[in-house]
Amino acid sequence: MRAVAVRTTPTLRPCGDTGLLLELPDNRLVHAYAAAVRAARVAGVVDIVPALDTLLVLIDPRSGSMADVEARLREINVPDVAEESQRVLELPVRYDGEDLAWVAEHCGMEEREVVAAHTSTPWRVGFCGFAPGFAYLVGGDPRLHVPRRAEPRVVPAGAVALAGQFSSVYPRRSPGGWQLLGHTDVPMWDTSAEQPSLLLPGDQVVFREVAP
Repeated sequence: MRAVAVRTTPTLRPCGDTGLLLELPDNRLVHAYAAAVRAARVAGVVDIVPALDTLLVLIDPRSGSMADVEARLREINVPDVAEESQRVLELPVRYDGEDLAWVAEHCGMEEREVVAAHTSTPWRVGFCGFAPGFAYLVGGDPRLHVPRRAEPRVVPAGAVALAGQFSSVYPRRSPGGWQLLGHTDVPMWDTSAEQPSLLLPGDQVVFREVAP
């Protein structure tokens, strides 16, 4: 695993009565700081929530004060940023989505070029949200940046989609405004599993095309 040195200091802001928000320039640094905070076992820290360019640190005031936690966070050394996730997951996809042709036209590409672009560049789970098991994937081919639909519609479970700089897989049937490229049969959320969400922040995801 290669790494690059971190040369930045996060901005810390209070978030409510029991949280501190670290603002960082990119998602890789978010995960580097998250790992460093976990490793430091800071007294009072009860949860860490990564987002695109912020890291929320939640504090139990019975175990540590906001001031003490903030001081400790400012002392934490983040020696490097991993350029490769320790976990890589491959998702088989049938590229039969109803918006594939629209995405190709919008991006000035052929449909086969869209599929190649989506599968050739590994994605990384930047953060999770919206619904249980919904992972926002970043770091894909920049040619695939597309807007959301003007109006949402009901999206089936397993739909593989694009919106803005992100890709994702809908974990369940739900309203959604992302552009649909195809679908996968791999479940994103399993309540019977010890870890219900298949994708976790920091994971790498590789999409692999399979026959319709």
